[in-house]
Amino acid sequence: MNALARAADWFEHPMFAGIRASRDLFFAPEIEALDRAAEASGIRFAEQTPALLADGLHYEARIAASGLVATRPGVHDRFNALVWLGHAALKRAMNARQVADIARVGPKQRTRGQCALTHFDEAGAIVWIDGDDLVDAWNAHDWHALFARHRDAWGSRIALTVVGHALYEYAFEHGELPVAKALAVRVEPREIERRSKSALIASWPDLERRIADAVASGRLLADPQELRPLPFAGIPGWHAGPASREFFEATPCFRPVRAGRRYPEPAELGDRNA
Repeated sequence: MNALARAADWFEHPMFAGIRASRDLFFAPEIEALDRAAEASGIRFAEQTPALLADGLHYEARIAASGLVATRPGVHDRFNALVWLGHAALKRAMNARQVADIARVGPKQRTRGQCALTHFDEAGAIVWIDGDDLVDAWNAHDWHALFARHRDAWGSRIALTVVGHALYEYAFEHGELPVAKALAVRVEPREIERRSKSALIASWPDLERRIADAVASGRLLADPQELRPLPFAGIPGWHAGPASREFFEATPCFRPVRAGRRYPEPAELGDRNA
C-alpha cells in the first residue's frame, strides 16, 4: 500500500478528526487547490522550485515577508499546509519568533526558543487540562493512571488539539500512533466537555489566539523543557490494545520519567471561561 493510500485509511482515525474535513485538499493533485483554500487567511502555498528559491530567502523569512509557504511534493508538507489552514494564528506567531531569532543570532545558530518552536511545530499538541490528579499522573509518567484509571476524564477534564504536522505523517508512515511534544494549558472542564470529541478538540480559536500572543511575546515556547511527551497510543478509543498495566509497561512509547526531570505547571491564559 502506497503512502497516499495509507493516509486515506488514517483519515478515519480519531487523531485525524481535526483535519478530516480537508482531506480532499490533501489528495488534490495540484498545490493550487491548497492555495485557493488559503486566500482568506493571507497565506499562500507554492511549489518549492528552483525559481521560487532564487529569491535567496530563508523559508521562515519568506513566510514573514510575503506569506508564501514553499511546499514540496509529499505528505509532510501537505499536512503542514492543512495545519496552516486550521491554526494560522499559532503558525504565524511561531514564524514571527523564528524570524526574530534568525535576525538576532544568524541562520547557522539556533536558540533554545527556536528549538522549542521547531519541536512544537513538527510534533506539538496542546493539551487542555483541569485537575491536579491528572497533572500529577502526567508529571510522574504514571501512564496507567493518566490513561486507564482516569479514562473517564478524557473528553471531560482533559483533551488535546493536534498542531504538529509530523505527527500525522508518522502515523501512516509507521503504522502506529506517535508521541507528541505537548504544551499543557489549564482550562475549565465544562469547556473541554463542550468542545471535545473522542478526546480531541479540532481547534479552539479564542484560546489559540491567546497562546499565539504568548508565543509571540516569548512567554511560551521559550525552551524545549516546557514541552512534555504524550503517547497517543494511551488515549482511550485511539488504540486497539488493552489498557492494562502490562500494556503501559511493555509498549516502548510509554517511557518512565527521566531522573530529575521536572515539568512546568500548565500554562494559565487568564479567563478560563473563554
